[in-house]
Amino acid sequence: MSTDLLIRFAIVILLILAGYVGFQLINQITLARAGHKKNSHLFPLGKPTLLYFTTPTCAPCKTVQRPAINLIRENLGEKIQVIEIDASAQPKIASLWGVLSVPTTFIIDQQGKPRHVNHGIASSHKLQRQFAEIL
Repeated sequence: MSTDLLIRFAIVILLILAGYVGFQLINQITLARAGHKKNSHLFPLGKPTLLYFTTPTCAPCKTVQRPAINLIRENLGEKIQVIEIDASAQPKIASLWGVLSVPTTFIIDQQGKPRHVNHGIASSHKLQRQFAEIL
């Protein structure tokens, strides 16, 4: 390999790493920001919650995210609660939670603390794994 090719490869690896670290940092900031909110007005505490931000015009929300959430509901039943919020109808709530795009899902523990945030589509397997950590 030439030195030029090695340098380009190293730059690509560094950019990928920087993107991953940036994404993780954004998730941590979003969780910390959401954790400071009073959640009792959105949902009752005591049960793990999937908080799902969507809009009526979001095609991936309808075709991919909602079926994944329905599968989680079937699998976990009464162990969890699912709260759906229309981000276009309630922009203040979406903003308080740091939602910039839909679908966005939060996994919240029994005490109301946000434990996971998923920007974009989250598969049923991923949601199941996240709930398994807090159940």
